[in-house]
This record gives sequence, C-alpha cells and structure tokens, in this order.
Amino acid sequence: MAQVTVTLPALLKPFAGQAGKISLKAKTVHGALMVLCGRFPSLKPLMFDEEGALRTHVLCFHNESNSRWSEEGLCRPLKTGDQLTIIQAVAGG
Repeated sequence: MAQVTVTLPALLKPFAGQAGKISLKAKTVHGALMVLCGRFPSLKPLMFDEEGALRTHVLCFHNESNSRWSEEGLCRPLKTGDQLTIIQAVAGG
C-alpha cells in the first residue's frame, strides 16, 4: 500500500472535519477515494453518483494528471508520496 496525501477543496473541508490535507494508504486512486469516503462518509454522496461513478463536476488529479484523461482512470496505481487533489467545478452567475 502506498502512503499518499489527498487535498480537498474548501467546499468539501467541512465534510472532512475541516481537514484540507488527509494522509492515507491505498493501492489505486479509486482505493484512496474509497478510504477517504470511509473515513468521512458524508463525502461519498458529494463525490460519487448512485452508480458509484465520480460525479461529472468532481475532478481528481493524480499528481499533475487528471484521472479522467488517463487511460487507467481511477484504477491508476499509487506510489508512496503521490498527491491526489480533488477539485469541484462550480458554476454560477
């Protein structure tokens, strides 16, 4: 298992006990997100839809790469020291 850091946007911090950076262990990007949601269950419906897919307005960057543009997607393996950054697209006028 890799030790990684997940960074959350300000909009999600209240659902993670105000933590902006969370350290956890996981094998894949998806595994890390599941560990995160297991630790903070109120995050799961904000990040994943009813079918278990990452919501369209939620982006997950693995180091510098957007997981949506990666061939491996959320199945991408992690290495110790990797960074995951969650970004929520917001719209308004």
